[in-house]
Amino acid sequence: MCRRKLLTSVMLWVALAVPVHAQQEPAVTAQPAKSFVRWVYDAEGVFFFPQMGISIAIVALICSNILTTRRKLFVPQEFSSSFESHVKEKRFKEAYELAKTEPSFLGKLVAIGLQRLAVGYPEAIEAMEELGEEESMKYEHRLSYLALAGNIATLVGLLGTVWGMTASFMEIGKSDMAPKPSVLAQGVSQALVTTVLGLLQAIPAIIAFTFLKNRLAQLTLEVGAVSEQLMQPFKSVSARRAPDGGVPIHVRE
Repeated sequence: MCRRKLLTSVMLWVALAVPVHAQQEPAVTAQPAKSFVRWVYDAEGVFFFPQMGISIAIVALICSNILTTRRKLFVPQEFSSSFESHVKEKRFKEAYELAKTEPSFLGKLVAIGLQRLAVGYPEAIEAMEELGEEESMKYEHRLSYLALAGNIATLVGLLGTVWGMTASFMEIGKSDMAPKPSVLAQGVSQALVTTVLGLLQAIPAIIAFTFLKNRLAQLTLEVGAVSEQLMQPFKSVSARRAPDGGVPIHVRE
């Protein structure tokens, strides 16, 4: 009897002496932390690379259109001042050569106007209007790709939403038993992450497109007004062609 009590006491002492953490089950090993790009890639799946390409395209289009709608490419102040000085000093040939070498929108309009002065001032203004519409169409055509990229980003995000939710419901329909939450979470995360990134792409694209479109319209109107102002001194030009086929050589006082 005494031995049994002694053995019980020893076993109780050993149980109390063993640390608590030694009695517990081994802890689960922590998963290494993922980078943001890796997390997005795992969540989006097949939509990662298309959306990455759309992001690059939108940034490139925004930068390109900002560079092409700079004021000096439409209405350069230096050209206007130099051209007016040549005309006031009646150096019409120098003014014409200056306009021919000017690559800006305004320079192109003035150059075509001076070329058509040989057949009359109204015809020169008409030629300037036609060229202005053609150049404006080129700028608007280039800008329209930005709006297209924004719309595609929205549609790709919507497609990812439908795709992810469809995958989750297909997992539910495969068996009468409830699927694993991790399997359902994969489809839902794909739907939500793709939608969020699609909106993050489309919103800046739409804002930039609206801003650049308004700026383009403002600069185009300013080019038209300044070009007509520069051509005002040639209203009384007679319709006689110059020997070199350029600007008329006779200007009525």
